[in-house]
Amino acid sequence: MTRILFVCTGNVHRSALAERLLAARLPPGSALRPESAGTEAWHRSRMEDTTREVLEELGGDGSGFASRPLTAQLVTGAALVLGLAREHREAAVRLAPSAMRRCFTLKEFVRLGEGVAEEAGQGGGGGFEAVVAAAAARRGAASPVPPAEDEIPDPWGRPRQELYECALEIDGVVGGIVRLWERGGVGV
Repeated sequence: MTRILFVCTGNVHRSALAERLLAARLPPGSALRPESAGTEAWHRSRMEDTTREVLEELGGDGSGFASRPLTAQLVTGAALVLGLAREHREAAVRLAPSAMRRCFTLKEFVRLGEGVAEEAGQGGGGGFEAVVAAAAARRGAASPVPPAEDEIPDPWGRPRQELYECALEIDGVVGGIVRLWERGGVGV
């Protein structure tokens, strides 16, 4: 089982959407297990009703969701930690500095991983972990992007349409994770 941990602030919008949308996009029986947590989450808060409605409109399942606070144990136990903003990635690294090479923003990981997935996973073995390591190695070699390009804005307190647009953006980016997973030679 390969765990991916999505991190946002409250773990009721962005990271919850990322967790559940990725789960909906994976093939049945996948060994990839999406999870989520929040830097300021209340333990066991439920997903907000509007977020759940948007999630279900996009084909995700909001049943049984419970938020949880980000912990060092969650970070160290994940093969990949994806913050929805840079502050979330940084919070994960502060909790578990040894996990730094496995911590990215969601958009950063997909951007960096797209260029390395096939060579790391298909030809030389190593699977998804090799894709993660190669994406980390590209951090210094890839052209920098403006900070806002690696972040997904928080829809908290915003109109439903902005939440829906946020969910669409997250859905598009988690599709990139599915492609990287498949190209990493892992299959299910």
